[in-house]
Amino acid sequence: MKYLVKGSPKLVHAWAFYDWANSVYSLVIASTIFPIFYGALFRQKEIEAVQFIGFSIQSEALIPYVTAFGFLIIALISPLLSGIADYLGNKKSFMKFFCYLGSISCMSLYFFSLDNLWLSLISYLFALIGFWGSLVFYNSYLPDIAPKEQQDRVSAKGYSLGYIGSVILLLICLAMVLLVPEKDALQMMRYSFLLVGLWWLGFSQYSYKYLPSFKNNNKLRFDILFNGFRELQKAGQLIKQIQPLKRYLTAFFVYSMAVQTIMLIAAYFGEKEVQWGSDSKRTIGLIISILVIQLVAIFGAWVTSRLVEKYGNINVLVLLNFLWILICIYAYFVITPNDFYIAAFCVGLVMGGIQSLSRSTYSKLIPTDSKDTTSFFSFYDVAEKIGIVIGMFTYGYIADITGRIQNAILFFIVFFCVGLLLLLRVPKNKI
Repeated sequence: MKYLVKGSPKLVHAWAFYDWANSVYSLVIASTIFPIFYGALFRQKEIEAVQFIGFSIQSEALIPYVTAFGFLIIALISPLLSGIADYLGNKKSFMKFFCYLGSISCMSLYFFSLDNLWLSLISYLFALIGFWGSLVFYNSYLPDIAPKEQQDRVSAKGYSLGYIGSVILLLICLAMVLLVPEKDALQMMRYSFLLVGLWWLGFSQYSYKYLPSFKNNNKLRFDILFNGFRELQKAGQLIKQIQPLKRYLTAFFVYSMAVQTIMLIAAYFGEKEVQWGSDSKRTIGLIISILVIQLVAIFGAWVTSRLVEKYGNINVLVLLNFLWILICIYAYFVITPNDFYIAAFCVGLVMGGIQSLSRSTYSKLIPTDSKDTTSFFSFYDVAEKIGIVIGMFTYGYIADITGRIQNAILFFIVFFCVGLLLLLRVPKNKI
């Protein structure tokens, strides 16, 4: 097959369309329907904590611990797989594998129950690994499909398509849940998990049709298995020599701990801490809140890409970190639904921008003559995943021992403050 020219609209759209396909996991499973479903299961059986190897774990801390474990697995295996992908030139095959693992695991959440809780959590774990594992290879395509001057807008286009597609499916799921008697709502949520898997699996095929494979005639050998870790070490050594990239990655590692954790626990925070008044109001309120985040994030990503053109990547990232600090201070005092809606609007405004800009800033700092973009992005993803492990474990531990999720927000403020200060050390004339 003859591949499309780098920067061609069809190739860029095919790459960005994978965001449309997989972002339904992020919105429906990670952010809305599943957290509501999970909380309802525990409330129905009046269970506050579960036992695991002799320890009592609060229900609101269990998912963060499982999530942290999942990201630890991703951090460990992504260098292994990206090294093999670089050597064999088949990163599209690995991207497909994780896509299929994640989408099928989403569908298996249909059978999630407290009677088989630990087995059910494996489905949740595999769905998470599938989603984030595929992103390692998806992100590494950005320098391959778009020239440097287009990468900010192309990255923003991907996130925007993801927000739009995921909102469409969430509205369908919302209609399914609200248009049936309340006693059937949980069953409709189970059907939502099936739809997520089918959507992700189906729409990703368009991306796979046009994304290049870069296959070569290399044969896999045993010594190649750990090539990824050697490449990761090599990328780390190169990063140390490139001061702007080193300083940026350090800043990203710190502020990303907070950004990613907030995104992953926002719905669990709202489900547990906000005084909704009833289960039906909780369901509607949480979904509205997440919809607000997604829709405002589209606008936020667009505004951010325009601000970058005028003020530069680093200056805008500093601004976004400062806004995150203000949001966290406000979130510490959130109690009522209206408080949560305001927080959701503010989170959406900065979430889309900081995600898109963080990815494209790193891409622009990678040496233009580098052929091992997967290794560089593997290093980026490992830094992000280890940050999430630290952030999620911190959140879960504080929630577990204090019984109050707001206390973890104080740590997020510290992360953003340190991240902002570290960003000020990045030379602004480089990007």
